[in-house]
Amino acid sequence: MDPGPGHQGGAEDWQCPLLCHCGLVDYQIFVQGNEYFQLEVFLLDQEGKVVAQGTGGRGQLQVPNAHLWWPYLMHEHPAYLYSLEVRLTAQTAAGAVSDFYTLPVGIRTVAVTEHQFLINGKPFYFHGVNKHEDADIRGKGFDWPLLLKDFSLLRWLGANAFRTSHYPYAEEVMQLCDRYGIVVIDESPGVGIVLVESYGNESLQHHLEVMEELVRRDKNHPAVVMWSVANEPASFLKPAGYYFKTVIAHTKALDPSRPVTFVTNSNYEADLGAPYVDVICVNSYYSWYHDYGHLEVIQLQLATEFENWHRTYQKPIIQSEYGAAAIAGFHQDPPVMFSEEYQKAVLEQYHLALDQRRKDYVVGELVWNFADFMTNQSPQRVIGNKKGIFTRQRQPKAAAFLLRERYWKLANETMYHQSAMKSRCLENSPFNF
Repeated sequence: MDPGPGHQGGAEDWQCPLLCHCGLVDYQIFVQGNEYFQLEVFLLDQEGKVVAQGTGGRGQLQVPNAHLWWPYLMHEHPAYLYSLEVRLTAQTAAGAVSDFYTLPVGIRTVAVTEHQFLINGKPFYFHGVNKHEDADIRGKGFDWPLLLKDFSLLRWLGANAFRTSHYPYAEEVMQLCDRYGIVVIDESPGVGIVLVESYGNESLQHHLEVMEELVRRDKNHPAVVMWSVANEPASFLKPAGYYFKTVIAHTKALDPSRPVTFVTNSNYEADLGAPYVDVICVNSYYSWYHDYGHLEVIQLQLATEFENWHRTYQKPIIQSEYGAAAIAGFHQDPPVMFSEEYQKAVLEQYHLALDQRRKDYVVGELVWNFADFMTNQSPQRVIGNKKGIFTRQRQPKAAAFLLRERYWKLANETMYHQSAMKSRCLENSPFNF
């Protein structure tokens, strides 16, 4: 996206159709099997009108008065998609043969400052979830009805983002994110990098290849705003610095248009990979994996953690995981671990600390997890991981209603038409109020 000359954006300006913006769409097309062909490229708006066109296998389309792709709840018309149509005419022994391919295209920018994450030049705050491709009937795998159910719940929740923890999801998921305006942190399957041996040359080479595959597959999705190269690696080990410097630089070379991160649970002083990321993504489970039952320590511990990370690296921070397990229907007052009340109380304490920094340098919060999911059997798991705010069958726990209230409140701070958009969502709500 290229702003017009002399353009200055304001609060009212960015929420209008942005008629002063000229969109830029770069394209590169690869053709195999025939050297004698012609390529025509057309960009069509949602009414089917051609707004830009070109020829050849590489070029740039300029789109006057471009409609920008905005996240869900950030604009009156979010997730605007153009159609890029490539028409190929090849000469064969039987004569001319024609074919065409259509790709949805969104026009938007992403940028990062010391304190903010910007989409189309405006501050964006991630309020969403971590997910898994998991359900109780199909298990781990793609399921269209389940996917549409999950997206309905995301919209009901007021969530605007999720992370593909801890692997790339099905392409259909990414396509729906483009169409719904759900922002994605796209994560590689770089999980379990916890041994010194994991940082060897063989592993590094494979990791570089994995990032090439991920970027090649998902680079054209406007919903993808950041790459995550790993989850909770042992980034305090000596080889981690060179390893993540190399992987992140390689990913940036593949796609200079998006920031790159990895998700850490290491100490800020010991993390050797953090200097190379654009956004600090931190996982923590205060009052769950330690200080059992002591909800009163969460705010102090989290505030201290935020201050240490930002003072050291001067980069925006996302609370990329937090939460507590709850077995649906278990209730205890005062709150006790594994009760719905305890899960809700943990989230409330985190939210109080997040609110102290989210208008400064904290730019997002992603709860762990969207829904309960199955794991290997162990004494620490009660028929799987129960940290979901929904059950594995997608029924809400008390925490779901808490997050819904919070996320809509956060959305109201940047929403275009607050009452109109919320009422439209409530009309299609899967729950009654």
